[in-house]
Amino acid sequence: MFMEERHSEIIEMLQANGKITTAEITKKYGISDESARRDLRLLERQGVCKRTHGGAIAASQVSVRPPVNRNFEKMPVYDNYREISRIAAGMIHENDTIYLTGGSFGYIMLSYLPRDIYYTVVVNSVDIGKELRSFDNMDVYLVGGKMRQSGSVVDSFANDFVSRLHFDLCFITGAGLTADFGLSNGTDETAAFQRTVIRNSRKKCLLLPGAKIGVDSFVKVCDVVAFDCLVTDWDCVEDQITAIGEKGVEIIVAEEPK
Repeated sequence: MFMEERHSEIIEMLQANGKITTAEITKKYGISDESARRDLRLLERQGVCKRTHGGAIAASQVSVRPPVNRNFEKMPVYDNYREISRIAAGMIHENDTIYLTGGSFGYIMLSYLPRDIYYTVVVNSVDIGKELRSFDNMDVYLVGGKMRQSGSVVDSFANDFVSRLHFDLCFITGAGLTADFGLSNGTDETAAFQRTVIRNSRKKCLLLPGAKIGVDSFVKVCDVVAFDCLVTDWDCVEDQITAIGEKGVEIIVAEEPK
């Protein structure tokens, strides 16, 4: 098989599955690890994919639309999201005041939040706020404002609300992150709300799956140096992680479950 034919098939697999590993390429085509990595380097230069620690992920389009009707209860929970959430929840200490993201990670973190210490949680998702009613070891503040269909609240009223608060620790998510452009998201409202939370937080923690690293979304939130740490997974983009770490951000990579 010619290299061009192999590349065409690799592109098809990336488009179908969203990612591919070097092990899959070597097994399918009987080539060496170095040859598989060379194929992915060439495809990355074409803008087809982003290389990760163990392979590559498909390149994404710029996202400009937030989720419309997010159903947390029926949402599939992938291993990488679960492990990132577990690490994040372990950062919470007694008497902390935290901002908990209203995104998927916020909901998944509910299973790992400490139940044996007291702390305060501020959240801008009515769905997550509802789940937190069963926690008797925390005070819960629900951000007010116009609710989106997704259940989140990020409008100017919400921004004004969090501008009056201070957090020991905030957990932020987004649509994309690169070393040059920083954290980005789909709407200007979300970006403005997140900037306020970040500005008012003592420690800033970014939670992102590897598939969103190396991607620029629509609206810039802030530079990567605004964060103290980034928690991601084993499929993170190698060159981006290196560049972000060189800017002084602590990189925490969740381990893939055996």
